[in-house]
Amino acid sequence: MQPIYLDNAASTRPTDDVIALMTEVMRTAWGNASAQHPQGAAARAHIETARTRMLAALGDKGAGDVVWTSGCTEADALALLGAAQKRPGKIVVSAIEHPAVTAAVMRLGREVVQVPPDATGVLDPEAVAAAARDAALVAIVMVQNEIGSVQPIAAIASAVRRVAPDCHIHIDAAQAFGKIAFEVGALGIDSLAIAGHKLHGPKGTGALWLRTGVVLEPLWIGGGQQKGLRGGTQDTPGIAGLGLAAERAVAALPAARARWLEFAAHATSRLGARQLVPDHRRSPHILALGFPKVPASALRSVLASRGVYVSTGSACAERDSKPSAVLAAIGLPQDVGMCRLSFGLDTTAAEVEAATQTIADVARELVSRTPS
Repeated sequence: MQPIYLDNAASTRPTDDVIALMTEVMRTAWGNASAQHPQGAAARAHIETARTRMLAALGDKGAGDVVWTSGCTEADALALLGAAQKRPGKIVVSAIEHPAVTAAVMRLGREVVQVPPDATGVLDPEAVAAAARDAALVAIVMVQNEIGSVQPIAAIASAVRRVAPDCHIHIDAAQAFGKIAFEVGALGIDSLAIAGHKLHGPKGTGALWLRTGVVLEPLWIGGGQQKGLRGGTQDTPGIAGLGLAAERAVAALPAARARWLEFAAHATSRLGARQLVPDHRRSPHILALGFPKVPASALRSVLASRGVYVSTGSACAERDSKPSAVLAAIGLPQDVGMCRLSFGLDTTAAEVEAATQTIADVARELVSRTPS
């Protein structure tokens, strides 16, 4: 059996057209985009085409612009560290943030307030606003990467603006962009971070959307590229690939969403496991399931040995033996192993059917081995 890849929340396969475009750019537009000759102009043209594609995919109607980065982690750091240099005050984050956000804000040495979600991983906008009084920054993940819960970003931003109108509101949209529909300018936020490899684009690429008028301190200085916000020669092939991937992902979303919901419904009915986040509160591409008395690390390992690639978690994350803050925040019992199925544009119904059968078999085997 061919391996079945259901770990698209971790990374996606670049599409053939993205690979072809990047290859063509490397062959024909290898010049430095800052150079004032035809090769430089060719590189700049690809970057500007990518910018047009990205802003259109974001639903931006003149509200802001993008800074190209090496990924979402750098985009998060540029927004958070860059904004913090311009304003004093505490920092408010959710208790279910990605480490790219929490690690960045902890470097600042300021008070950091974590707002807990409810049992489905969703924040109360008024709770965020209550914590945000006198805050310099508020950072919220739009779609939680482990469990897929979707935050009401526009409502959160509106509530925060009432109590802290000058606060910088940053959104990590690595799992949201191309997976749920939104218009960035209508969210009421200041910045939003994107990762290329989450939407069938190239690894090592990302973008930071910035609302017009927002001022950041750059993470480093250099040759003044990208309006002084991110020095260094721009990665023209990567940027071109990211722009095309963004365009393709958003265009494919309506049909993909319908397929992903069907996949999730089939998997849930076949497996009989606890769905950690209900359909109306999760992104359609992430399905987090809880299996009582099934060790998560064993489930992942046995599935991988049988050609089914998923992500798993429990109260203790398998990679670094530290508790999962996200699963603890939603109150998942320690004896419940979590299995995350995440779908991509290339996931098929046949793959989901075969994978769920294998998961069911392995879960039964592991339960039978677990002492009562």
